[in-house]
Amino acid sequence: MSAASCLLTEDQFLCSICLDVFTDPVSTPCGHNFCKACISEHWDRNVPSQCPNCKEVFNIKPELRVNTFISEMAAQFRQSAQEKTSSSSSEQHVVKPGEVPCDVCTGTRLKALKSCLVCLASYCETHLEPHLTMSGLKKHQLIDPEENLESRMCVKHDKLLELFCKTDQVCVCMLCSVSDHKTHDVVPLKEEYEGKKAELGKTEAEIQQMIQKRRLKIQEMNRSVELSKEGADREIADGVQVFTALKESVERSQAELIDTIKEKQRETEEQAEGFIKELEQEVSELKKRSSEVEQLSRSEDQLHLLQSFTSLNAAPPTKNWTEVRVRPPSYEGTVRRAVAQLEETLRKQMKKLLSEVELKRVQQYEVEVTLDPDTAHPKLILSDDGKQVKHGNVRKNLPKNPERFDTCVRVLAKQSFSSGRFYCEVQVKGKTEWTLGVVRESINRKGKIIPTPQKGYWLIVLRNRNQYKAYAGPAVLLSLKSQPEKVGVFVDHEEGLVSFYDVDAAALIYSFTGCCFKEKLYPFFGPCNNNDGKNSAPLIISPVNHTE
Repeated sequence: MSAASCLLTEDQFLCSICLDVFTDPVSTPCGHNFCKACISEHWDRNVPSQCPNCKEVFNIKPELRVNTFISEMAAQFRQSAQEKTSSSSSEQHVVKPGEVPCDVCTGTRLKALKSCLVCLASYCETHLEPHLTMSGLKKHQLIDPEENLESRMCVKHDKLLELFCKTDQVCVCMLCSVSDHKTHDVVPLKEEYEGKKAELGKTEAEIQQMIQKRRLKIQEMNRSVELSKEGADREIADGVQVFTALKESVERSQAELIDTIKEKQRETEEQAEGFIKELEQEVSELKKRSSEVEQLSRSEDQLHLLQSFTSLNAAPPTKNWTEVRVRPPSYEGTVRRAVAQLEETLRKQMKKLLSEVELKRVQQYEVEVTLDPDTAHPKLILSDDGKQVKHGNVRKNLPKNPERFDTCVRVLAKQSFSSGRFYCEVQVKGKTEWTLGVVRESINRKGKIIPTPQKGYWLIVLRNRNQYKAYAGPAVLLSLKSQPEKVGVFVDHEEGLVSFYDVDAAALIYSFTGCCFKEKLYPFFGPCNNNDGKNSAPLIISPVNHTE
């Protein structure tokens, strides 16, 4: 029998219904073989009885008996296949510490692949085969290997825990459900399992969402640290620049003070040296005369003395040195005056340096700004790139849309801003009149305009070549040291600030403070009238020249 089975293939021992090795094989009148349970179940579901292979119909359900010959052949083939599988893979599946062993293996115990909740046993690959092939065992519930299967049994009734009491939140057996938990809300374990699994899925999703939020928060905090470091580095660099310049000014003032004092001392020394030289010259002349007088006075010859006396040289001219003094210069107040002058120099220089630092800082918030032709007054001419605007004298025939200015020759930017900070620069070189600033979205664009912050305008203007004003309601006349050729416009929503800068001079022109921005803000441009060509130069939105 064994030799014969070796000549047969596995396909010859497979049931065509379950596609597994025959279990209790039976033969139909047409000669085909099936598992007894498989063909019986097939005929129970299908009337009339029909062969699944050749489709022959049997009006009377045939009486089926197990074909002992085929059954023995199938059993021997199954055993041979299991032995072959066991011998080839036993080394690979020997149980290791921490793994669940097979409860059927004798000798070397193999690793269990599944545990059966009905049999309360764990099986290796070989001993699991009946649960995968036999119809009766196929209905058993298999789970991943579990070492302590007794924990799945009811301690009181020694029955499988297959129900769940929602009232007491415990697993129970069938007997528990009709005794201790009779009035409770009891459901099948699978139903509660699916419910709890759905809850776990929801909880997992919530946890993942919380993790994601926290990761985003970590990124946000890391970014804040990066921004803080960038700000700190920038502030340190600016501080070093300012203090280096101030230090150099102090050193220059110190050197100038020392030079001033030394110059006074040098002048005093030169004056004294001149006087001393002159005095020494007179002393020399006087000594010479003294020698002549002394020599004549020693003469005993009366005639000679009298004759020589008249020819004795006249006394050399001398200066009256009574009132001549070398007065040490007064140094009192020199240091005080130098410090006062230094203080004034430092104040001016500090103001200039801080303005440069402030301008450089706000320039970091440069934004792209282009002009919106839909808002432009009909007499304005806009460049194709939307960066320049000038007055064109001729009124164009344009659509009268609500956004367009119809009386004041003005135009808005396409871009609006409702938070954060933004900055742009506008060239005003060669113009005798202009208007610049920001406005809120809801401003009146028709007829006469009253440009005040209360009406939604934050503007500065140039009129009559050199008259600068801020429309602060009432207007504020601005005193500028030089005429700006390029104006920077900066807005800080959070601070409620609108500032204007003379870019080339790095000087603040004017700031609107304490502003309340409740709407979108638009950059505002007014090239003003042409004035017979005197004000024909355009306003030009310029890129920021970032300098270190």
